[in-house]
Amino acid sequence: MNFIKITLGAALLSGTAMMAQADGHAQELHFIMCGGEIRDADQAVVDQFVADNDGVTVNLEAVPWGTCQDKSLTLAAAGDPPSIAYMGSRTLRQLANNDLIVPANIDPETMYQPGVLNTVTIEGTQWGYPHAFSTKALYINCDIVEEAGMECVAPATWGAMYDMAKGINDNTDVAGIGLAGKDFDNTMHQFLNYLYSNGGVVIDPETGESRLDSAETRETLEFYGSLADVAQEGPTAWERDQLKDLFNDAGIGMYVSGPWGYGQHNEDINQLVAPIPAGPSGVSGSILITDSVVVFKGSGHEELAQELAQLITSGDSQYDLDSSWGLTPILDYEAMGRTDVYYSDGIWPNFTQAISTGGPEPLVEDFKSLQSVFTNMIQGIILKDDTVDNLVTIAGEELADAL
Repeated sequence: MNFIKITLGAALLSGTAMMAQADGHAQELHFIMCGGEIRDADQAVVDQFVADNDGVTVNLEAVPWGTCQDKSLTLAAAGDPPSIAYMGSRTLRQLANNDLIVPANIDPETMYQPGVLNTVTIEGTQWGYPHAFSTKALYINCDIVEEAGMECVAPATWGAMYDMAKGINDNTDVAGIGLAGKDFDNTMHQFLNYLYSNGGVVIDPETGESRLDSAETRETLEFYGSLADVAQEGPTAWERDQLKDLFNDAGIGMYVSGPWGYGQHNEDINQLVAPIPAGPSGVSGSILITDSVVVFKGSGHEELAQELAQLITSGDSQYDLDSSWGLTPILDYEAMGRTDVYYSDGIWPNFTQAISTGGPEPLVEDFKSLQSVFTNMIQGIILKDDTVDNLVTIAGEELADAL
């Protein structure tokens, strides 16, 4: 965000005032919680933390998502940072590059699910404590599939998925699949579900360089374009949450969403949940997205903030968040000794099996630029404005410029 760079100079000039302010409130932690609510489990952790640390208070402030991240960034750039904040992990590179946060002090013994730490890691350094996690799967309306004269079984490959969508499209009044193509972040997310199921990589985890220009991306974009031919009318006007409504109205036969989707669908829908089908160059995977708790630099009590961050992202508090929100489990609770975990059966294996084979939401300083790279490429193939090869080449160059 441009305002960060503009205000950083003023923040540096006010360094003396910032330190005086930090000293004057050395034992008060300002905790910004994005989402507009304070969960009981989080409040309980904070209350216990205050009880265990004499003279320490925590100003726990819930801020709606629409303004929360901007507020945290603005305060930090102006020299009055919150001590700690819960926010989207997509902000981590911007915060780290502008020297506004400190690296997370994650215990290497913490039993995160495979790939989770990749969502907060930039060239080997972890910048946040993962706190909310999601993977994706394919939802299928079996009644519509059977109406089209097909057996409703989970498609294991892209070819089987396309054949099912085309069968629905050709033999019923329903579009075969719901496809996201709007200028919105989950259009990129939808595409990455397929790219990661085809062995693709966006940013090299070691070097930080773009790896988008690849054969795997070309295969994925070509497949996405083929799905547009059997999707709802005008995919570029639709984003994922709107596809849920289409699915409920029997306007599409299938679409991709998170585990929360199951409970948002009409009870009379005979729905099958399946893993994202595998592409020709990969295995079934998913995009891995987290929100995380970050510790800001310059509050004067970073060590206390690290301790609180560790507490609120572990144990009963973390399990309560995952289970009550219906999220993909962020920790391996069974390995930690929990029995009868909420994700052992039902639809959950479709979401948990993708954890080890999925890939992270890419971390860049300017998320809007990243979103534009993918939107331009995806809309280009949906609208048939250019060839797959040209679109991927251009996207690769644009991403390299954005890093």
